[in-house]
Amino acid sequence: MARITGSWLSGPEAALPKNSDGREQVYRGELLGFPQEGPGSLVGSGRRLAALMIDWLMAVGVATLITGDFFDGKTSTITLMVWFAVGVVTVGLFNFTPGQFVMGLQVARIEGPIRVGLVRALARQALLVFVIPATITDIDGRGMQDRATGTLLVRSR
Repeated sequence: MARITGSWLSGPEAALPKNSDGREQVYRGELLGFPQEGPGSLVGSGRRLAALMIDWLMAVGVATLITGDFFDGKTSTITLMVWFAVGVVTVGLFNFTPGQFVMGLQVARIEGPIRVGLVRALARQALLVFVIPATITDIDGRGMQDRATGTLLVRSR
């Protein structure tokens, strides 16, 4: 007799979400109501990583200007503080960081086209500091920081 929760014999596909008609999800964001391609579609890991690298290099540059020395021991701490502050302020006000803007990405709320807001941006950025939540993704490619704050990263153009 099969249990409603399945068992280890069901295999990994037992955990995949199903549509209302019982079909499995075909593309990222289908069950969330987002398009498959173009503006508003969910972003893959490559563009996310590129945007993060742009933001981080920008923060390293600002931290180097503040400390005056690239190899100073305080530079890494100041880099993290600058990256954190820029992420909270820009996502809270504009829904994207500078790196995400360059890559054509934007943070969106699942509920609809509403601003992310400073509180969600703060929570999202605080989780990103620990790195691990961003590496654990669901079937839609959303990191745990996005699941916890009810946000996702979509293409803006």
